[in-house]
Amino acid sequence: MNDVSLHIHGAAGTVTGSCYRLVTPGGDLLVDCGMFQGPKSLRSLNYRDFPFTPSAIAGVLLTHAHIDHTGLFPKLALAGFRGQAWTTEATRDLLHWLLPDAGAIQENDVDRLNRRNSRRGEPRIAPIYTRNDAEASLSLLGAQRYDSWFEPLKGIRARLRNAGHILGSTFIEMEVDAKPRPVRFVFSGDIGPQEKALQPDPSIPDPCDILLLESTYGNRLRQRLTEDDRRSLLGRELSDALKAGGNVIVPVFAVERTQEILDDIARLKRDGEIGAVPVFLDSPLAGRTTEVFRRHRHALERGPDGSVFTGGDFRLIETVEQSKAIGRIHGGAVILAGSGMCDAGRVKHHLKDHLWRQDSTVLFVGYQAPGTLGALVRDGAPRVRIHGEEINVKARIRAIDAYSGHADRDELVEWARPLLPTLGSAMLVHGEPDAVQGLADSLSAAGLERSRIAAPELDQAFGIVFRDGRWQALLSPAAATPRLAPAQASAARDWHNDYAAALLDLRHALQQESDDRLRQQLLNEVRGLIASHGAGIGSGSKRGATISSRT
Repeated sequence: MNDVSLHIHGAAGTVTGSCYRLVTPGGDLLVDCGMFQGPKSLRSLNYRDFPFTPSAIAGVLLTHAHIDHTGLFPKLALAGFRGQAWTTEATRDLLHWLLPDAGAIQENDVDRLNRRNSRRGEPRIAPIYTRNDAEASLSLLGAQRYDSWFEPLKGIRARLRNAGHILGSTFIEMEVDAKPRPVRFVFSGDIGPQEKALQPDPSIPDPCDILLLESTYGNRLRQRLTEDDRRSLLGRELSDALKAGGNVIVPVFAVERTQEILDDIARLKRDGEIGAVPVFLDSPLAGRTTEVFRRHRHALERGPDGSVFTGGDFRLIETVEQSKAIGRIHGGAVILAGSGMCDAGRVKHHLKDHLWRQDSTVLFVGYQAPGTLGALVRDGAPRVRIHGEEINVKARIRAIDAYSGHADRDELVEWARPLLPTLGSAMLVHGEPDAVQGLADSLSAAGLERSRIAAPELDQAFGIVFRDGRWQALLSPAAATPRLAPAQASAARDWHNDYAAALLDLRHALQQESDDRLRQQLLNEVRGLIASHGAGIGSGSKRGATISSRT
């Protein structure tokens, strides 16, 4: 019997939190250690204990620098991991900035939350990790070259291949010693699309037995655009937005999306397609990661001439005071700010300043995970809450899908096609249920037996078994208790989202009533409904008065 098993600890039925544990006779190996993003129920997993013993992990492989693939690595180190982690040199250099920044964001968010909790008499909470914790974890990161085999643990060979997703991104090919022959794995990470602005096309994977394949856009096809087409589309959107009279707010990720937009704006200005509009990059992190891109420009498409990201009259905003100053500009500027899903960072302040303005534009250029502020705005919410404040959404809301860093359905199938004849199991991860189902249908149509396609759930375990002449991944009962039920893990919204929406709806309904008598009647009805659910809120009670005052 071969004691090899695979445990799915993230990105199962959802896009974020990538984390897979491979148990082998030579030790336990993690592929990715990502942070969950989206609804609060999903993000709460970031604060909970790992469903495994961190000190028992002998090694880690990181596919790329995005926080949903790396953001819990400092927590892993803080909890006792003392092994070696491997990734590419470019990813290591990006994480030098990204992980400490993630720690600082958590410290700031928790500080704000604890001030609020103190006023409410609620307990204080601690950040998942601090900036100092993240900086300490960086010493565990080692670099490997693309396409070069190495041995992360005894009995395991691995190599990092170009995934074409962002700078330094990889998919991982792995061989694990077993009998009657080694088991071959491919962990896709995130696969980039064709015609990616700055990255070469993904490498072609070698045959394998077990494939873990991302399915972010597994049920979607994008319009095929050349780089010139995409740049012209951006130019039209920016021109139309500026003609409306207000500013253009572009939520961006600090890695890749920022650099693509900067490069295209520079070229649009150079070619005279947009005028001398000021472009503010309100993200110190994005400024620092752009320097990493310049340092690794030899790895980029069009990069060796050194002209990338130059000539656009970009103004990097470093301090909070500078950020507040550009918030006082009410028209004629393009403001790129993080984070890309609007759940943290300075973009939230810019959205507070601009969402209620009819002449402003919010231009989305990246994926918005369900339940995030970005998804709510993009999907047409009439009102949102930001930092506890109600904001009416009156701005122009626009989106460009051409900058996606993920392959679409057909591109994923074509990338995986060379693997289909030998596959024992294809495990579809890193996608919402509809996307997973869509990709499963397409792989089946491409010739892969449906019985060989699995859609893992959070914390499920799979034994690796040699059967019918193939290695296959078979569901095992030897798994940790799931930290979230599948329906919760894949939910586009949770009760936190609905609670915020209910507060906004109640406030709006109270404002629409014609007199105070009807407003009081509505409040009494709401309080009566709460009381009927056993919340203990009675008419005239102190607690009831408190709830009324919060609305």
